[in-house]
Formats: sequence, C-alpha cells, structure tokens
Amino acid sequence: MKYWLLLIISLPTRRATVRMRVWRGLKDIGVAVLRDGVYMLPEDDKARQRFDELTREVVGAGGTARVLRLTDLEPGMAAEFRALFDRTAAYGQLIEATRQLRSGLSKRRLPAARRALKQLQRQYQILRVTDYFSGPAAEQAAMQLSETESALTSLASPGEPQAMTGRMQRLDRKKYQARTWATRARPWVDRLASAWLIRRFIDPKGRIVWLKEPKRCPRNALGFDFDGATFTHVGARVTFETLLASFGLESDDALVRVGGVVHYLDVGGVPVAEAAGVESILRGMREHLADDNKLLAEASGIFDHLYFSYQKE
Repeated sequence: MKYWLLLIISLPTRRATVRMRVWRGLKDIGVAVLRDGVYMLPEDDKARQRFDELTREVVGAGGTARVLRLTDLEPGMAAEFRALFDRTAAYGQLIEATRQLRSGLSKRRLPAARRALKQLQRQYQILRVTDYFSGPAAEQAAMQLSETESALTSLASPGEPQAMTGRMQRLDRKKYQARTWATRARPWVDRLASAWLIRRFIDPKGRIVWLKEPKRCPRNALGFDFDGATFTHVGARVTFETLLASFGLESDDALVRVGGVVHYLDVGGVPVAEAAGVESILRGMREHLADDNKLLAEASGIFDHLYFSYQKE
C-alpha cells in the first residue's frame, strides 16, 4: 500500500527570496499542489528527507511547517492522488519533439541536432526524477530518444558499428514475399494492425493464418504477436512497431502515427486522440464478425482511412 506525505507551510509575506527558493525546491521534486501552502508526495525516504529539509528552511525563515503522513484513505482517494502525479502528457510532448527532430535529421544540421537531442535527454532525466509511478509512456520516450541518438550517430559516422540498444536488424522485404504469416486467432488491435501492415506494405501476396494454439504454428510460417514468434513485442515496441522497424518503414510518418494508436490501445502509454474511436469501431467489428478473415478485411479499411488521414495532415 502506498502512503502519502503532506507538507503544510506558511511563510512570512515579506520574505520573497525565501518563498521563491522554497517554491523552486518544491517544483524540483515534483510535488502535487493541493492548495496554497499544502503539498503532497508519495512516501519514500527521499520524499521524507526533502520535506524535512524544506521544513527546516521555512522554520528558519520565521515561518511554520508540518509534515503529515496519510495512511487511512477513502476508497478511490488513492487513485485520485496518484493521478496528480501522472506525467503522461509531458512524456507525450517529449516524444513528439523527439520524433520531429529525427524526421528532420541531415548531415548539414548535425551540430544543431546534437544540441537539441542533449536538451531532450535532459528533459527526460528531469521527468524521471519526478515520475513516481513510471509506466509505458516513460518506456516510449526512452525508446524514441535511444533510436534518435543511434540515427544521429549513424548519420555522423556511416558504417561504424552501433550499440544494439534501440536498434533492430533491418530486413529485406524482397525476401519476405508470398509467405505465410501466422498469429493468434480472434485478433485484437496489434494483431489486426500488424496483419494490415503486412498485407499493405510488406507482403501484399502474403497469406494470414489464424492459430487457435500458437504452439502449432506451421514451420514454414512467419509468426507474429505471440510468445516466441518471429515478430513480436521488443522492448517498449508492440508487434506493429517491431515490424515497422524491421522492414525500414519508420521513415513513413503516417505509419509511425498509426503505430502510436496501436501502441496506446495495446499496452497503454501516451494517449492518442483518435484511439478511442478506433477502439470502439474495432470492438464492434470483433463482436459482430466471427470469421477472422472477414474481421481483418473490415478492419483493414479502418487502418487504410486512418493512414490516409495522417498522410493528409
């Protein structure tokens, strides 16, 4: 069970310098502001230490300060408190800025790109310090930064060996034509989107096989989105994003944005405005269509339109 610490302070109105110093200290540790003079953190040794330090500073400046520990909470209140520390939106802004930096990389802009990347990496480190409930959004941001750093290094030194973190083996699409692709039956978002991606951009003549038991995957088939499959989740990537990276499709910004929708609906992370509508439509299709091939055919139209919409933007 997570407990919470409250810091309740009151400072003399004429001590502007002290007030600013205390406020900066509170901001640096990412407190939640319940009201003027009342601040909250999830309890741990570091939070207790920082609140004690601020308490001494406030009292030393002639103010008052108390640290309280909350233990008995009403049902739902803990979730409300936790929501005050949600850093998803900040990670989303960081991811978008990193994506834009990567899409505009060129040798001519290498010095500026390096400076911009260092700034984004600093922003990420600051976020992590105050991210008390880290989740998929933090993993997404770390992956984007790592891949952008690798892309920048490759651009600066072509042919030099790179660390494998954030990078995947690039596959030749010509060697993956007219193949059999297999995944679990009754597909949901990641499998549907991955099957659409395969048919639309990787292997137009490929055949999709739906497996009731992944262990019985045909030997000649390329499995995707199940444990032990050829293509599945890798690090923070969902299967759709793994396929994008494996077949060099990440330069298509519209496909990357489709991947953002798939990622959010499959494992969470940074919300995407279109995700709720896509989820509702796909859920209705899945309930209405018992045949997986028909389901894929209908879902493919949704992904086509989403892709074309992103292209226009």
